[in-house]
Amino acid sequence: MKNKANQSQGLLLFRLSARQLFAMGTLKIRELVPFQPLNQLPNSHPSIVGAAMVRGNTIPIVDMAAAVGYKPLTAEERQSAYIIITDCQRMVIGFLVRGIERIIECNWHDIEAPPSNLGKNAFLTGVTRYENQLIQLLDLELLLANTFPEAAQQLASVTDIQRELLRPLRILLVDDSKVARKQLSDALDALNIPYDVTSNGQQALSMMEDWAAEKRPVDILVSDIEMPGLDGYELAFAVRDNPLLRHAYIILHTSLSSEISVGQAHQVGANEALTKFDARELVEAMLRGAQALSQK
Repeated sequence: MKNKANQSQGLLLFRLSARQLFAMGTLKIRELVPFQPLNQLPNSHPSIVGAAMVRGNTIPIVDMAAAVGYKPLTAEERQSAYIIITDCQRMVIGFLVRGIERIIECNWHDIEAPPSNLGKNAFLTGVTRYENQLIQLLDLELLLANTFPEAAQQLASVTDIQRELLRPLRILLVDDSKVARKQLSDALDALNIPYDVTSNGQQALSMMEDWAAEKRPVDILVSDIEMPGLDGYELAFAVRDNPLLRHAYIILHTSLSSEISVGQAHQVGANEALTKFDARELVEAMLRGAQALSQK
């Protein structure tokens, strides 16, 4: 088996303020459109500035600057602004930004965790540099969770028998998104199921190797695909390539609605690949993993 994971991705660079450059992965982007007339959406989140009609579809528009704590765009600024239409978490949302810069190629290994002293870092998933400029990668999943809380997923319904299948297993959760880690941790805590958690793939691999050497290997690995450093594809491949780790049931998930992502996940050895972060569906996938492991 060959690792077909692509370590680089396209990043769209844009501005929320006059000086700072922000970025998001191009795989989450449908298209870029100039500012469109907006219709008001009553009783919506304060950062939702209205809805635009794009290609016959009504799409909620979020002022991204306001959503992350910067000064909202004025009516005059909106006229020269752009809307980034995204497809993430099976939600099509438009993000209003002050300006679009360019698209660059970036290697996942060049993306670092945001410094703790960096302003407004609650919404950052990583930082990198391009032409000596600091680029801040936004945590789109966290933005969506904060802006559309009504879309939060209900926890899985688990029977006592199913819970006891999971409880003896060593479960490791890997996700660079704080909101994703919290949602899945909350789901397992509510079910009283023990687990370990980390925010990056390289640390996850090191933890798995250490535990395997202590004869306490991971049984179920749940990992995001799009992560800085060692991404989910590479992590899955490394686990399958190590005789001490390869028995793990691997569940990869992605916020991208893409059959390509699922196909690549299976190529690198994942047992399951889900095209949405959904705590309920992930717990159900863990139950399938527990059942499969019990039959070995």
